[in-house]
Amino acid sequence: MAPTITKIESVEFGYDLPDVGYAPNGFSIVYEPGTTTQRKLFALRIHTDEGITGEYVGGNSPAAAQINMVADYLIGKNPLERERHWSAFKRALRKYDWMGMGPLDIALWDFAGKYYDAPIHELIGTYRTSFPAYASTYQGDRNGGLDSPEAFADFAEECLELGYPGFKIHDWGGDWTDATESAETVREVGRRVGDEMDLMIDPACNPATFADALEIGRACDDAGFLWYEDPYRDGGVSHHAHRKLREMLETPLLQTEHVRGLEPHADFVAAEATDFVRADPEYDGGITGAMKIAHVAEGFGLDVEYHAPGPAQRQCLAATRNSNYYEVALVHPICPNTQPPVYADDYSDMLDTVDENGHVQVPDGPGLGVEYDWDEILEREIGRRTYE
Repeated sequence: MAPTITKIESVEFGYDLPDVGYAPNGFSIVYEPGTTTQRKLFALRIHTDEGITGEYVGGNSPAAAQINMVADYLIGKNPLERERHWSAFKRALRKYDWMGMGPLDIALWDFAGKYYDAPIHELIGTYRTSFPAYASTYQGDRNGGLDSPEAFADFAEECLELGYPGFKIHDWGGDWTDATESAETVREVGRRVGDEMDLMIDPACNPATFADALEIGRACDDAGFLWYEDPYRDGGVSHHAHRKLREMLETPLLQTEHVRGLEPHADFVAAEATDFVRADPEYDGGITGAMKIAHVAEGFGLDVEYHAPGPAQRQCLAATRNSNYYEVALVHPICPNTQPPVYADDYSDMLDTVDENGHVQVPDGPGLGVEYDWDEILEREIGRRTYE
């Protein structure tokens, strides 16, 4: 008999980020000593009549709202029919951004791995089990942390000493946006470590004008950066704008973090609006959706770079040939990474997670390969929805 889904639980929980606040008139977290910010995530469990549970921790409130729209559909269904469910979700959520698909699909993959007693990457097809990581910083601050070109360069040197082969700058945002200072930071980091590390920058769509984006991009050319990401206030979605910028710069662009789904990614590539393709299993329809994007990129001869750290990203990367780096984010010389305290095993995405070669490994247990600490999650519970 095929397995059957009997119940789904979605538990919202919160945890504190010490010495973390927000940039003024901006929405990105920054180092702010003495301030505590609470982050909220969702823990998902898909129960089955096999006694095996598919799990995933992540998501956000808009995704949770979409899960609430489609979770009932899964009750009584076979959890192994992921492609069928993915297709049904895609149509059901066609008026929205499809963010609710990711957590459900990842939890279904986790079930499948546990059901077959194999890590997810083996079910997809393993290419490697260890891969290089880059340190991806918090956004710049004015509070004594990453508050100057020199501070970013100092931190890049620290990450190099830890073994990281790559370093990505998230520069200043909100009222602190300053293209000239960002360009100076690019050149200073390049001067300090450019001969020893691959370098990237992500202004996170803060530059206000084409001239600002061009100024930062020309600095990337001077410093030999590997890629330049989300340079425009458009939110990273304009084919025309990014194709135009590509024509004027030598540094490759990395786009598509902020377009959702398979076809918009394919359209961005076909329009020659990016050089590297961004995908995220949580944002882009789960592991099913992220791997579709990876294969589209492969068909165009391009590389896919997975956004953000996490066990789902590691499973995807382990099954992807055309990818270069694992993103360890967000990191800072003073305050800790933003990742949640939800693991009962030794899984970590903190700054010190890389080995002596600057690599991280894919978890080798069944499913996602991690053990969630449900006692910790439930102790931090804020609210829940149950579907059965």
